[in-house]
Amino acid sequence: MQENQESIKKISGMYQEWFLDYASYVILERAIPSIYDGLKPVQRRILHSMRELEDGRYNKVANIVGNTMKYHPHGDMAISDAMVQIGQKELLIDMQGNWGNVYTGDRAAASRYIEARLTKFALEVVFNPKTTKWQQSYDGRNKEPIDLPIKFPLLLAQGVEGIAVGLSTKILPHNFNELIDASILHLKGKKFQIFPDFLTAGLIDVSDYNDGLRGGKVRIRAKIVQEDKTILKITEIPYGTTTGSLIDSILKANDKGKIKIKKIEDNTAAEVEILIHLVPGSSTDKTIDALYAFTDCEVSISPNACVINQQTPEFLSVSDILIHNTNNTVDLLKRELEIELNELQEQWHFSSLERIFIENRIYHDIEEEETWEGVISAIDKGLKPHISHLIRPVTEEDIIRLTEIRIKRISKFDLDKAQQYIESLEDRIENVKHHLANLIDFAIEYFKALKTKYGKGKERKTEIRTFDTIDATKVAVANTRFYIDRAEGFIGTSLKKDEFLFECSDIDDIIVFKSDGTMIVTKVDAKTFIGKGILHVAVWHKNDKRTIYNLIYRDGKNGPAYQKRFAVTGITRDKEYDLTAGNKGSEVLYFTANPNGEAQVVSVILKTHQRIKKLKFDLDFADLTIKGRSSKGNLVTKYPIKKIELKEEGVSTLAPRQIWFDEEIKRLNADGVGTLLGSFKGDDKILTINKKGEAKLVSFDLSNRFDEELEVIEKWKPNKPISCVYFDAEKDRYFIKRFLLEETLSTQVFYSLEDDKSSIMVVSTDYLPMIELVFSKLKGVEREPEIINVEEFIAVKGIKAQGNQLTVNKLKTIKVLEPLPFEEPEELEESKEEVQPTLFDEVEDDNNENLDE
Repeated sequence: MQENQESIKKISGMYQEWFLDYASYVILERAIPSIYDGLKPVQRRILHSMRELEDGRYNKVANIVGNTMKYHPHGDMAISDAMVQIGQKELLIDMQGNWGNVYTGDRAAASRYIEARLTKFALEVVFNPKTTKWQQSYDGRNKEPIDLPIKFPLLLAQGVEGIAVGLSTKILPHNFNELIDASILHLKGKKFQIFPDFLTAGLIDVSDYNDGLRGGKVRIRAKIVQEDKTILKITEIPYGTTTGSLIDSILKANDKGKIKIKKIEDNTAAEVEILIHLVPGSSTDKTIDALYAFTDCEVSISPNACVINQQTPEFLSVSDILIHNTNNTVDLLKRELEIELNELQEQWHFSSLERIFIENRIYHDIEEEETWEGVISAIDKGLKPHISHLIRPVTEEDIIRLTEIRIKRISKFDLDKAQQYIESLEDRIENVKHHLANLIDFAIEYFKALKTKYGKGKERKTEIRTFDTIDATKVAVANTRFYIDRAEGFIGTSLKKDEFLFECSDIDDIIVFKSDGTMIVTKVDAKTFIGKGILHVAVWHKNDKRTIYNLIYRDGKNGPAYQKRFAVTGITRDKEYDLTAGNKGSEVLYFTANPNGEAQVVSVILKTHQRIKKLKFDLDFADLTIKGRSSKGNLVTKYPIKKIELKEEGVSTLAPRQIWFDEEIKRLNADGVGTLLGSFKGDDKILTINKKGEAKLVSFDLSNRFDEELEVIEKWKPNKPISCVYFDAEKDRYFIKRFLLEETLSTQVFYSLEDDKSSIMVVSTDYLPMIELVFSKLKGVEREPEIINVEEFIAVKGIKAQGNQLTVNKLKTIKVLEPLPFEEPEELEESKEEVQPTLFDEVEDDNNENLDE
């Protein structure tokens, strides 16, 4: 009985032991790549199997899969799927047939229909049996490599993703040529940086990449261009998406009302082409922003570089991985050189022995010998006087090899050729020794040779950019109607029988002011109770300093009246704020919300009182300074007010808005980032000129987007002429023109590039531009440069005019000189007051960082 009890084992102990075995197996043998060759076991076995079958011709993938099953203890589908993934990365496998489409996500054809062979790059870089360490396959019948001796940072070139038990890895692919450049920089002892690059191209913001460590992230965007006023075209998609998944996300956003599109077309074939047709009247700029905000046109990926290093999972940065791979490549090159040196020395040793054996006719010494031992001894004795210069002692194996030399070879032995061969071996030995002595230089040349041989066509596809942060509430389409029930004090989107207020987005914030002097900001919802006495309801935008609220309130039930002006730039959502002095019974007597800081003039009429002679007086809100919403305000009167009437609509008291242009992200801002374009108000416009010969007049709306063709961007001044020098290939002449733009047209073409040879040489928006013409040599004679005052050379004409011929001579270049001084007329500014946020506002803005905006 006691023996039976001792044989019992607790289930919990068995579970723990088996689970750890299983977890270790999944981590080491399935999901996580090795840092040495950058491959998972299934990938390594596929490549090893392909090398076994390699004969220069294509093999059926089904045959390769079958051969790989000798090494991989899992199903054929796992092998074929892994092989397709390797092939689609276009580096190691030369594919033939339908291998799927990385753009559309279409699967590859069945393995019996497609073929593959190793690329020349793989054959050169991945394999070397002499430097490979081997192990038994899972069934003990075959040998497979522990790691392939890959002399290249393959792990970073291909990228990898895997999920193990309690562990995962995600290493993004990087550019082939940039990895080689970084390896060379490391070998030279210099710093380097590497960033992801994807076959699907797109745009990438690597500001938070954090060298691929855990906690970092990259933002990837589709490339969207404006085809015309109603069509947007997607030509590149983010990594990890397909055209199908991208279109699905756009359709879902449209169904939810986040964006408005008419229809979408997928014309993707060899290249990505998705056409998005917009509804008439839609803003293309805001729609592009909305696509980035609400669809998979922008995705965020968090890398997690986990690798197996000496049978242990390890988290590294991509720089650490590259350094490790580069150092490993140097070690492999060293081992190859040492093996080559040993082989060359052995060839030299035996060739020298052979020459001594034949030249000195030592083979005659064995004619009288009757035993094998005697033969060996005779040859050894005959060699001894001639072997002092050899690099190692002569062994019995060497002598046996000499006895195996055929009589035909001895009879045709050419001493001069033998000596030349020995000398060539000596040269090769010295060369290898030189490489070993200068191993780092040899490795650098090796990497350079790889880049020269295989780097063509592997230029960076993904453009590195700094992205702007899109405020979803500003680009979301107004997709719902908002109502108010004043009698009961409710607001929301479901009160369809009550008073309609406005259209808004379902992610907007709503600001509400009440007659008791309180204010609250809440999210759009179906039905929200606010309370009776609602004065004003509107969509609220965080950090809005242009909307100014004018308020007159009575402090307490019978207290004095105060007036104030304030902006609401930051709040805590669903918290009620008191805009009065806080005394019970306070009441709002006058309230307006002014989107551009307007200040009204009002008439205050007092109740009849024996001490008051003047019962009516005017107040101008423009006389008040804009302060924080918590300020008490200025005293209006301590006497009871009968009513307040609007006497005069006000004008804005805010200064014209200063606008900057951020060159990195090609966007406007009011935050002082980039180049100051100027102060804007009302209908002021921005002038842009691109490389295509187009001038555009656009508003200073911060949502405007600007393309990469941009050459000039500045505040438009209607009376400031534009000067253009262009080369007309058809007439083989240079022309110059000056013109003004028409205010009524947004896009105006001042020169149409009808052929590839015509070109715009100079575009200037200076009042008095100066240029210098540098002429080409004529019959070996140089002509002095000519300086042109453009304002004197040509008058301002229409935009369609051809202009004047600049010169009949061939030009080497046209230099733009400093313009002549010109005193611009001063601009009249409507006011000088800006919103000054109080300390109270700033503190609450900081608190908003934790809100779900």
